[in-house]
Amino acid sequence: MDMANSLALFDKKLEWHDDSENINELAAILEHMPLAIVQAAAYISQRVPRYSVSQYLQDFQRSASKRTSLLNSDGGQLRRDGEAKNSIIITWQISFEHIREIRPTAADLLSLMSFFDPQGIPEVLLRSRDRESQHDGKDNDDDDDGRSDINARHSDSDEDGSQSSGNDGFEADTFEMHGLVQLATQQWLKAGKQQERWNQQFVKNLNAEFPSGEFENWESCQGLFPHAQSAAAQRPKKKESLEDWASVLYKAAWYALRMGNGVEAERMSVQVMKVRKKIFGEEHSDTLHAMGIVGMSYRLNGQWDDAEKLELQVMETSKTKLGVDHPDTLTSMANLAFTWKENGKEIEAVRLMEDCVRVRKRVLGVNHPHYISSCIALDAWKAE
Repeated sequence: MDMANSLALFDKKLEWHDDSENINELAAILEHMPLAIVQAAAYISQRVPRYSVSQYLQDFQRSASKRTSLLNSDGGQLRRDGEAKNSIIITWQISFEHIREIRPTAADLLSLMSFFDPQGIPEVLLRSRDRESQHDGKDNDDDDDGRSDINARHSDSDEDGSQSSGNDGFEADTFEMHGLVQLATQQWLKAGKQQERWNQQFVKNLNAEFPSGEFENWESCQGLFPHAQSAAAQRPKKKESLEDWASVLYKAAWYALRMGNGVEAERMSVQVMKVRKKIFGEEHSDTLHAMGIVGMSYRLNGQWDDAEKLELQVMETSKTKLGVDHPDTLTSMANLAFTWKENGKEIEAVRLMEDCVRVRKRVLGVNHPHYISSCIALDAWKAE
C-alpha cells in the first residue's frame, strides 16, 4: 500500500485527528501495512483524549519491547474492528507456523533474515556455514546440533514477508524483509527458545563475509555495514559467538573510522574492547588492537585526553609484551604521536614520531608504506 492509501486508511479510522505530520511519519514507520495501521488507529482511538498520535509514535520508537507490546494489543475497540481481528504479531506468527509446517527451509530463511537490517540482505549471507544440517524440531538455545539448511532461494523467500531483488548474477541477489515482520519473527523465535541460536548463525555468517576495512574492500563494507549495525544491537551470549560478534564489530569500526564516522567507530569499538578484555584479558594482542581503534575514534571525536590515556596504555603494554621492534608497537607509537600533535603537545609528538621513524626504517625498510607515511608526517610537523 502506498502513502496516499495509508493516509486514507488512517483518515477513515481516525476521523477526529488533526495531526497530519505525525500521521505521515507513523504510516511510514508502520511500512504502510494495512493491518498495522488499523491496529494503531484502534489503539489510539480507544485511549482518546488522554492519548494521541504523537504519543503512539513516541512509544513505538522507544524500544523493540514497546513495539511488540503495541502491536500485540488486541483489546477493546480492536476486537470490534472487523478489519483487525488479530494483532499483526499474532497474525504473522500464525502464518509463520504454517510456513514452518509446509516449507521448513523457508521458515529457516525467514528466521535468519529477521536479524539483519531489513534492506539489502545479500544472498551469500543466508547460506549455512555448518557442515551438517537437519530438521529435528527440537532446536533450542542450548542445542547447537540440528542446524537446518538455509540455502533457500527466491521461491522459498517469496512465501511471506520477504522480497528478492538484484540482477541475474547469483552473488548479486539481495533480499528485503519488512521490519514489523522481523519483529514478529523474533518474538516467535524467542517464545520457542530459538532466538539465540539464529542470532549466533547471523553473527557467524556476517563475520565470514565482512572484509577488513582496507580501501579495496570499501564497496563490500558499505553494503554490509548496516547489518553490522544491526549486529551491534544483538549481542550473543555464548563465548564462541561473542568472539565472532566482536570480530564483526571490529572490522565495521575500522571501516567507520576510515569513512570519518567517529561516532559509529567509537560505539562499535568500545563494545569490542570490553568483550575482548573479558575473554582474552587486557594484554592480548586482539584486545590491544581494539583499544587502538577506540583511541583513534576518541581522537577523531576530539576526545584528546581519553585518546591519549588509552593510546599510552596500548603503547606501553605493546612494548612490554611484543617488544619495541614489533609492527604493532610501532603503530601504537605513531597513533599516540598523532594524538599528542592534535592535542597541542607538539614537542612530545615530534620526539615520539622520530623514534617511530628510526625503528621503522630499520625494521620495515625505506620502501614500506608505514615508514613513508610516518616520514611525511614528521617532515610536515617540523616544517610548521
